[in-house]
Amino acid sequence: MKDIQNQRDFRNIPIDKVGIKNLRYPITVLDRKNEVQNTVATINMYVDLPHEYKGTHMSRFVEILHLLRPEISLQGIADVLGQMKKHLNAASAHIEVSFPYFIEKAAPMSKAPGLLDYTCRISGSSGPDHKVDLISEVVVPISSVCPCSKEISDAGAHNQRGEVHLSTRFKKFIWMEDMIELVESTASCEVFSVLKRVDEKYVTEKGYENPKFVEDVVRDIAEKLNKDDNITWFSVSAENFESIHNHSAYAHIMNSKGNDFPLDSPQALV
Repeated sequence: MKDIQNQRDFRNIPIDKVGIKNLRYPITVLDRKNEVQNTVATINMYVDLPHEYKGTHMSRFVEILHLLRPEISLQGIADVLGQMKKHLNAASAHIEVSFPYFIEKAAPMSKAPGLLDYTCRISGSSGPDHKVDLISEVVVPISSVCPCSKEISDAGAHNQRGEVHLSTRFKKFIWMEDMIELVESTASCEVFSVLKRVDEKYVTEKGYENPKFVEDVVRDIAEKLNKDDNITWFSVSAENFESIHNHSAYAHIMNSKGNDFPLDSPQALV
């Protein structure tokens, strides 16, 4: 049959990224406590397209994706990037895997169990030099109490729910749970899915005694990451969905810690 994608294009314009977006796919990811966890990912996959080709073979992306099964891992994603370049005749390949990740958290005082979901993402790229660049990201809900409100008020202080995005590059494997716990430790108080009255009293009082601006949150996280020799690059942002304003408060820090990227090999990350 005639292969339209392989026909020559005469506009002489290369394409940086072409592929598929928002493919929902069942995956298995590593779980620090339970070894593995089944979830459903949203996956984007792209390659570059040289100027002489009319199109790429979209169906091959899904076929290659089976190489990830049954488990998403850093080494597995590195292998898929190589297969994408090989089977699609590409110089560069990119993949983004986003998924909800569930952690069982006990309420702080009553110890009532509940599941809390976090958005996690693994992004990978491989260029013409065959170097593989992998980034892990977590999105963590937090609560914060405004230090200014507490200082100037005779009683009480306004508080709000917030969200922290933390992305890291690293030398050796790091658990998603470790990234999540690092973020939660810098909040006024972490978020729980189940709270009894005794727990609500605890989180209210803990937040009040530990007020944080978004600036405080990102600086506290950055301070810890700067001391971690395993972390080679990070990006952290905090957004508070303000309870007394019709806008959010936002802060962002990015630091390469003096390292060159992408990393030399996926083996260094596993």
